Amino acid sequence: MRVNWKLFVSFLFVCVLSAGIAIGAYSFMNKNKDLLSKGEFDQRGYYPVGLTVAAENTDFTLAAERSVHAVVHIKSIVNPSQRENNRNYFDPFEFFFGGQSQGQHKIGFGSGVIISNDGYIVTNHHVIDRADEIEVTTNDEKLYKAKLVGSDEATDVALLKIDGKDFPIIPFGDSDALKIGEWVLAVGNPFNLTSTVTAGIVSAKGRGSLFSGYGDNGRRGLGQTPQMRMQADKIESFIQTDAAVNPGNSGGALVNTKGELVGINTAIYSETGNFVGYSFAIPISIVKKVASDIKQYGIVQRALLGVLITDLPVLKEQDLEKYNKLKVKEGVYINGFSSKSSAEKAGIKIGDVIIGIDNQKIRNFQELKAQISRYNPGDKIDVLVQRDNDQKTYKVELKNDMGTTEAIKHQSVSDIMGASFKELPKQTQLKLGINYGVEVTNLTTGKLKDVGIRNGFIILTANEYRISSSESLIKIIESLLKQDPDDRGLYIKGFYPDTKRVEYYAFDLSN
Repeated sequence: MRVNWKLFVSFLFVCVLSAGIAIGAYSFMNKNKDLLSKGEFDQRGYYPVGLTVAAENTDFTLAAERSVHAVVHIKSIVNPSQRENNRNYFDPFEFFFGGQSQGQHKIGFGSGVIISNDGYIVTNHHVIDRADEIEVTTNDEKLYKAKLVGSDEATDVALLKIDGKDFPIIPFGDSDALKIGEWVLAVGNPFNLTSTVTAGIVSAKGRGSLFSGYGDNGRRGLGQTPQMRMQADKIESFIQTDAAVNPGNSGGALVNTKGELVGINTAIYSETGNFVGYSFAIPISIVKKVASDIKQYGIVQRALLGVLITDLPVLKEQDLEKYNKLKVKEGVYINGFSSKSSAEKAGIKIGDVIIGIDNQKIRNFQELKAQISRYNPGDKIDVLVQRDNDQKTYKVELKNDMGTTEAIKHQSVSDIMGASFKELPKQTQLKLGINYGVEVTNLTTGKLKDVGIRNGFIILTANEYRISSSESLIKIIESLLKQDPDDRGLYIKGFYPDTKRVEYYAFDLSN
């Protein structure tokens, strides 16, 4: 047989060239950490598995095998002094992820996902809320003490760190690209069982207003206030699936068939507390932004439009005549503006209806909050509004709640108030004739000193709530700091032991 040497050499050259390109591309994607910005996570060396996704022959095995190694078991330990002394207090340990009491401690169990080779883990805020100790057990049964890097109650996202290197991870996917009916896997530790994988489909996207209040039996109820400020309160835009999720799955992974992380499982809606057909996950588009901010700044850099809005169905109930004059039936109606409003400065007016943000359709309040949550202060966005018969687009530069575009570093309540707070011993309470209150100590520069408060002042109430511990005072102030800047007023009552004359002080916590 005659060999066509020219054809053979050409074929060999193509093979060598193809291999060289593949090796070079792989080396470039893994070459150094300088490609990573401060807010990003090291996910080098992990790529989608590229599965066929036809419904009749979908193979989940590779995606499942990769995912289970990066999903961890989380144990949260809460000391009794940190819990509210209130029998009616709603306890997320018991409802969301199977907690139990052991002696004088409260033990909770949940899940988490390793997202970087050097040990950063994302989970839910409610999994580690109030925890004094956090233990992480990896899939290979190794136990680690975890450090809480930071947590964001508004999105229910927390970031942990364990010491080590070369941890397996699940690479970030694109939750925006998920389609209704697409297969997904839920990976977690339900009922304290490790490495459990369930499959289902995406049954809805952008679910909001699910957890606005608590029902009589402790489960989350439905509801929404008529008027809402665009502020840093709960941000709910969940991926709804029918993959089985149960107590213990909170903080676990929602994975697509490529083996990519597309969400963090966070809740179920159930009267029994166990799975009855629907589960909800936070989209990775939100989780990634929150986790990156916490890693870099210690706090989420939250951008605000500064608008007071009403959902159109609520407006229809409140003012049918005004509703009937609108030319659109989906969007959010602007009732007013907060101080230093970015939207008002850009030219948006009361009576406008926001119907789009950066070419993304906005149908309701929750979609608007979820879309704005992706941006940082200083970002400029296109806001599309319906005004009478016209549609107008405004370029809005988003600001933080201080009215600036600068990054905000995390400050503790003690730093802001400029003092520590000490609980009163029983003997002191008896001497003063009170059974509650905390003492101001270690006074430095801060809000307390600014209004003339000195060391030794006894704080009795804050915004009319009795203060029986330093934790209760801190919780009230932290709650105020999450409110709209216009609603951050603190009013305290107390006295000095030597005079016993009751004094009152008011604080502006908006700056």
